[in-house]
Amino acid sequence: MANYTVADIQALRERTGAGMLDVKKALDEADGDLDKAVDILRVKGLKGVAKREGRSASEGLVVASIADVDGGQVGTLLELNSETDFVAKNDKFITLANDVIAAVAAAGAADAEAALAAPIEDTTVGAYIDAAAGTLGEKIVLRRVARIEAPVVTEYLHRTNKDLPAQVGVLVGSDAKAGEVARDIAMHIAAYSPIYLVRDDVPAETVENERRVAEETAKGEGKPEAALPKIVEGRLNGFFKENTLVDQAFAKDPKTTVAKVIENTGGEVSAFARFRVGA
Repeated sequence: MANYTVADIQALRERTGAGMLDVKKALDEADGDLDKAVDILRVKGLKGVAKREGRSASEGLVVASIADVDGGQVGTLLELNSETDFVAKNDKFITLANDVIAAVAAAGAADAEAALAAPIEDTTVGAYIDAAAGTLGEKIVLRRVARIEAPVVTEYLHRTNKDLPAQVGVLVGSDAKAGEVARDIAMHIAAYSPIYLVRDDVPAETVENERRVAEETAKGEGKPEAALPKIVEGRLNGFFKENTLVDQAFAKDPKTTVAKVIENTGGEVSAFARFRVGA
């Protein structure tokens, strides 16, 4: 029988984030030597990276970074996925995410492809993540990256579960005046998940499709032909109010809109990004 205890199993799981079965096998092979078991898990993990490609990674976290630049600030938002919440809350995974976003922000990467190619410790972010996946024993995926540059960039990270790291992340780009309410707006975005900033950002084909659906629905309901244009426009406005940030009722005061909140500052919001893990 191998020379290890339940406490050793737990310690190795905490140290590596590997699954129970993998930990037991590694300890068996290492005859209870924790350091040797870590090396075994790393080697086996690296060999298993390709095998994990088809597996789903829908847990994880969101991290953000804001840096001062000439004329304002740059914010970077990143979603890093794991297969299980056990790994998502592991200190090694959280450290990995912080290392990765530092490298991605330094490289100025604005999308996942550029982020994976960013340099980090004499290698690339992609290879660095693969090496970490070998240790953690799960598929690790850098899913997406957003980059916003503005006079002021504000972040908001929200934990949907107190036992897990942030699962929702928001960046808001604004001028200094609107920066006074930017955190409240970021919290609103986290809760109401708008897709677009203003109506002009909605693709024309999306608007036309919503208009078509609204008209076909109204006809199916037997609405009078003469009333269709007004009904269609009303439903299209409903679509904008649901999906466009400035048209939404403000979370902290539903009697007003986000547009009015921004307008009252005399400033403007120029961009936003919102990630929710797995969504």
